[in-house]
Amino acid sequence: MSKILTTESGAPIADNQNSASAGEYGPLLIQDQQLLEKLARFNRERIPERVVHARGSGAYGYFEVTDEVSQYTKADFLAEVGKRTEVFLRFSTVAGNLGASDAVRDPRGFALKFYTGEGNYDLVGNNTPVFFIKDPLKFPDFIHSQKRDPFTGITEADNVWDFWAHAPEATHQITWLFGDRGIPASYRHMNGYGSHTYQWVNSAGEAFWVKYHFKTNQGVRSLDGGQAAEVVGGDADSHQRDLHQAIERGVFPSWTLYVQLMPVAAAADYRFNPFDLTKVWPHADYPLVKVGRLVLNKNPENVFAEVEQAAFSPNNFVPGIGPSPDKMLQGRLFAYADAQRYRLGVNHTLLAVNAPKATEANNYGRDGFSAVNKSGRGKNYEPNSYDGPRQSDNALAAPVALNGHTGTYTTPKHTKDDDFFQAGELYRLMSDGEKDRLIANLAGFLAQVTRDDVVEKNLAHFRAADEEYGSRLAAAVAVLRAGDEG
Repeated sequence: MSKILTTESGAPIADNQNSASAGEYGPLLIQDQQLLEKLARFNRERIPERVVHARGSGAYGYFEVTDEVSQYTKADFLAEVGKRTEVFLRFSTVAGNLGASDAVRDPRGFALKFYTGEGNYDLVGNNTPVFFIKDPLKFPDFIHSQKRDPFTGITEADNVWDFWAHAPEATHQITWLFGDRGIPASYRHMNGYGSHTYQWVNSAGEAFWVKYHFKTNQGVRSLDGGQAAEVVGGDADSHQRDLHQAIERGVFPSWTLYVQLMPVAAAADYRFNPFDLTKVWPHADYPLVKVGRLVLNKNPENVFAEVEQAAFSPNNFVPGIGPSPDKMLQGRLFAYADAQRYRLGVNHTLLAVNAPKATEANNYGRDGFSAVNKSGRGKNYEPNSYDGPRQSDNALAAPVALNGHTGTYTTPKHTKDDDFFQAGELYRLMSDGEKDRLIANLAGFLAQVTRDDVVEKNLAHFRAADEEYGSRLAAAVAVLRAGDEG
């Protein structure tokens, strides 16, 4: 027997096809509760989209430990081989809005929520191991330059390249983005990275700096510009459709997690700043250590409730895992959770997709929009004399030694700490065909810039990375600009 349709207050609805009116042809009545309730709710169904990573897809699954790593971290969900932890993974593009196409040249978000027995652990990364900038103070300006221009309403090459002209540290990430992996063929066919440096600490109190690498078991597959344009023209939802249909068919995508581990003491005199988000740690220095397997095997039942309302914060740590002095990470520790408080309200952690599953959240937060009184008559202050939740006295991570005076600083240079050498190394690792496609992708975009000085500043960055790289790009840009002028 089907259920009876009701109002939000539970009263049965007699007619959901016709509005109440004053006679058969008369005006509608304000007393029609169902009409007003439906229209008022419809007007409020959309929430502010994310400023970045607005266009996303997600799925549930599990993470299984396959290799012993308890000597490096006391995190309970990594404590023993064979242990499984439920996860939710949200993929996204960075710059596009909620209705944007999937198959575009843009970094991809790789945000992973582990529902551990010690609380939720959020690892908020990308499909690239580096990023465009190294200080969060520049992040709003960077995103403004990538978004629609306030006058033209269009993403302008002038704005994008003008910012990059003044951000030489972006050269490494630009080389990644315009290379062969800049447009993944699907979310299943790309790697994921924690990108930032984090801290692991074991049960003996020994700390390590760590970087996360999720290697796709489907193999890396990407699109070139022509293929991407064809996909976008035929299916703007290509990545969402591929992920959803694969899981529905029982073809469960998976990734193998590896980490790089650096002893804390090694960071001080490493040849470049290991906390710089624009750089990778060479595998020759810190080889990959296998940890486990990530599998996605369940689609959300409701995309809005579970994907759009999914909220991640890199400040959601569990015992055995903590932050590092990475400046970009430090900024994100605040910014991500604050963005969700704005979008979803202060009680967004009570939503099913965000709430802990294997444990219970016990705190003194009360009130606000969408409050649920789960604490009954319990006191809303601490300390108290009524057996309320108390502190554990067990630190999540190890302390980090500090020195100096407060102020704004340029991070001290290590022996090989410039903005260009890793971009040059990446270019030199590429095959001839990869180099050709990289130059063509960059030149096609840079040639759209109208200011000569901005073009020259950017070309200087690529020459600093590798003389051949910069010279080839300069020649390709010159040809395209000459053709436009002709």
